[in-house]
Amino acid sequence: MTILPLFPSTIRDSREAESAPVDARPALQALCPEELVEIAEGIELGEARKLIALVHRGEPLPRRSPSEVRRSSLERVRAATRLPELRLVARTPSAVDGFVKYGLAAADGAVFEAVKIPLERPDRVTVCVSSQVGCALACAFCATGRLGLLRNLDAWEIVEQLRVVKRDLLPGARIHGVVFQGMGEPLANWPEVRQAARVMSESSAQAVDARNITISTAGLPAGIRALGAALPNVRLALSIGSARTELRRELIPLEGRHPLETVLLAAGEHARATRLVPLFAYTLLAEKNDTPEDATALAAMVKDFAERYGKRPRLSLIPYNFIGAGDPFQRADDARHARFREMLIAQGVVPTRRYSGGGDVAAACGQLAATSLTAL
Repeated sequence: MTILPLFPSTIRDSREAESAPVDARPALQALCPEELVEIAEGIELGEARKLIALVHRGEPLPRRSPSEVRRSSLERVRAATRLPELRLVARTPSAVDGFVKYGLAAADGAVFEAVKIPLERPDRVTVCVSSQVGCALACAFCATGRLGLLRNLDAWEIVEQLRVVKRDLLPGARIHGVVFQGMGEPLANWPEVRQAARVMSESSAQAVDARNITISTAGLPAGIRALGAALPNVRLALSIGSARTELRRELIPLEGRHPLETVLLAAGEHARATRLVPLFAYTLLAEKNDTPEDATALAAMVKDFAERYGKRPRLSLIPYNFIGAGDPFQRADDARHARFREMLIAQGVVPTRRYSGGGDVAAACGQLAATSLTAL
């Protein structure tokens, strides 16, 4: 396995970018048909849908206008937009399960990752996408949080992760769902994430059912409210870390600025407005947040949320995954996991255990840091 540095050519490529002319045209793969009609003035909505559909099938804009698209409309779109691509620098399949990690390089040299997640049906996959290069939130149990934040991803760079994975699918297979659980805090890059999710669920683009798109957050109340208002069919996932204030602040420093109580209030408003059940994700850390005290606090939080907002959250217990040298935590073994689950059930809360695959290639929950990639 070849180990690639996180940002292998950032300085060199940034200098090149400074001297190169900037193409300010919008990226075609990050546009919905109505937006394309506004940008390429004079084309019809049906033509915009046809051309966007071609692009999201992985094809370039054709040299000749396809049926039902006027030549003048094709030329207007070609002149008004661009079709940039990410460079695939690594493809790392798990030897244990069907997970595949992709290392993608942007023009500035920054590398980030996406993961193909197999589903029970062999012709269906979910894609875990990144929304930032690195992350500023510094959650203690996340490898991405160790990197700091380099920059936000543009909407097209987020959508392009699906186009890369789609090119790697077997004939007849399709992308069934998307989870914004890769590198970065999605709600800290809200305008680009919102646009990417709109394109992903657009029927003439990626055509992923919005109810199969999940946006995960460590807890940004304003972003949660914006999500409910702008994308009411997209699901919300919340990383809990701990239901005990002091411990949560240690695990998720964002707690200091946005206490869990205010985050849950926003999540409750989201549940009422959208009628969607939120997902509460809880990463089990041995002898850290898997004690009887932790189970009692977590069960009380789930039940209180259900009573207040009329929606019982889906509680998902996630095995901890190794995040590199100096790792401060240990995974709760099967016995500790079972005991914690039994304590929750005894208090009226039945959790699920999330399968966290791809751990052998650092593609599992919390491991994405673009540091262990098999170069092509």
